[in-house]
Amino acid sequence: MTEIAVGANDVLLQAVRLTRRFGGLAAVDGVSIDLRRGEVHAVIGTNGAGKSTLINMLSGEIPPSEGTIRLGADDITAWSQPRRARAGVGRSYQRTNIFDALSVFENARLSAQAAHQRVWALWESAARCASSGAIARDAIAAAGLAASAQQPAAALSHGGKRQLEIAMCLATRPRVLLLDEPLAGMGAEETERMLQLLAALKREHAVLLVEHDMDAVFRIADRITVMVNGSVIATDLPDRIRAHPQVRLAYLGEGH
Repeated sequence: MTEIAVGANDVLLQAVRLTRRFGGLAAVDGVSIDLRRGEVHAVIGTNGAGKSTLINMLSGEIPPSEGTIRLGADDITAWSQPRRARAGVGRSYQRTNIFDALSVFENARLSAQAAHQRVWALWESAARCASSGAIARDAIAAAGLAASAQQPAAALSHGGKRQLEIAMCLATRPRVLLLDEPLAGMGAEETERMLQLLAALKREHAVLLVEHDMDAVFRIADRITVMVNGSVIATDLPDRIRAHPQVRLAYLGEGH
């Protein structure tokens, strides 16, 4: 993976010295990270390293005990999760979060409507909203599901459901994508499709990828942050992370 030339204007989301304590335990301790348009920035670490807590703070689901988060020029540290979503921070979850009984299109349309509400249009049927329908179709196409738009979500493969979750995220028109283990449970073909999707999405988005599939991480990531016990031990290009002595000892293992 080659380094991408980026500047200050490409930093869409920046966290500085984020800390989250639960009682006397610091689940995340002084973590700084910046997410740039045109990059997939992977966060790796063993279970309990603090990855999920970090992504939950960035998305607004839990507040930090200390530190700041900026979205562009805005300090969003105190913003709620819905406000961050409307401002352009989208996320997916470890467990697929879709409506199985609805079609692929309806799942995406509901996400578009939730993000772009038209409360003044009391006379308009939600199902006939042209703008949310157009956004949903664009999101489905971007996620590679255009041919499955009218299928029930339940009929999709596991990988297809993960693609749909990303489509639902895209329907909110995010600038930043926070993706929590999107490759979990996938076979080789589904993983390949997802990696191609991530490569396409980074052109217009800043992408944070939390993932355990190390082969996939080193293929797709432009930068990698390694966490151990709530702290960052390294942030660098993939080749440098692979050779980093502390990373090899703490996570990858000498034989990787």
